[in-house]
Amino acid sequence: MQTLASPFLPSESSSDVTEPKLQTPNPKPSSPSPSVIRLWRPAAQRNLRNQWSKLVPLKQQWHSASSSGRSHAMSLVNAHLSERYIPAMNLGVLSDMPNIREKACKKLTQQQKLHQSRLLSSYEDMVVVVSHMANVSSSMRSFVKGPTSSPLLQFSSHSEENNDNGDGGGIPVFKFWSIPYFELVQMFGLELILKRMLLLELLSISCEESPQQTDTLSWSDELYPGEFDDLTACNLHSEHTFEPVPPRINGWKSDDQITKRANIQPDQKALEVYLTTWLEEVNIDTLRVDEIFAIVGGEMQIRLV
Repeated sequence: MQTLASPFLPSESSSDVTEPKLQTPNPKPSSPSPSVIRLWRPAAQRNLRNQWSKLVPLKQQWHSASSSGRSHAMSLVNAHLSERYIPAMNLGVLSDMPNIREKACKKLTQQQKLHQSRLLSSYEDMVVVVSHMANVSSSMRSFVKGPTSSPLLQFSSHSEENNDNGDGGGIPVFKFWSIPYFELVQMFGLELILKRMLLLELLSISCEESPQQTDTLSWSDELYPGEFDDLTACNLHSEHTFEPVPPRINGWKSDDQITKRANIQPDQKALEVYLTTWLEEVNIDTLRVDEIFAIVGGEMQIRLV
């Protein structure tokens, strides 16, 4: 006889689990029988362990991509400011060298293009991370797979029955069922959209001598091929406006949609604020993130680092 699963069941690499069925009732999917629940709980526990274990490397990948993006953004800003101020700089003994300012500006322009490309790549990496986080979050439930009258009872992280909520009829998986609903994905999603706004500004800066390059990007533009598909997977692309959702600060509500770029080049102080905002990640409460992983890890008796 198979007994109720304890929280110490080992994790499995797959979310599809096959368990021997002791009885063959035919309950409604929304109200599983006690025997189905008894077999469902260990499958749900293993699935939750697997899914939360996937979030740990994703969190690390986010920090790596964000740090890399900030480094590229800083290099981009430094090259931009150097190019902007070269015409007024006192070059000392270099002033007599022919075309020295033009050659320096050309070199700095090339550097800006390189850093912009690398910055965009870092942003793309962050979009992929949040997309994976959203997918993991949506896979935390455990659904009955196949007919319940089968000699074997199977479970999956994806629904096959419209009436199956994947929650065992509302019973807790461990001590409580609310662990899929922590605000992790929301925090990282809000931060991603905020970074998109900063990215848009940083991709649009140019030398004051080339004003025709400004205002070439708008909020509704796709910044790389397939970006909107990736943002849709993260629930960050609006079906009503057909563009990414507007950026905002977590916990702050406003009717103002800050999606329009100014038609002026940001000054040095504004650029410093952009870099600081990118670094601080104001939408991600680091202490809360650590607390969530500690609570979940303690509940599931595994170490989430």
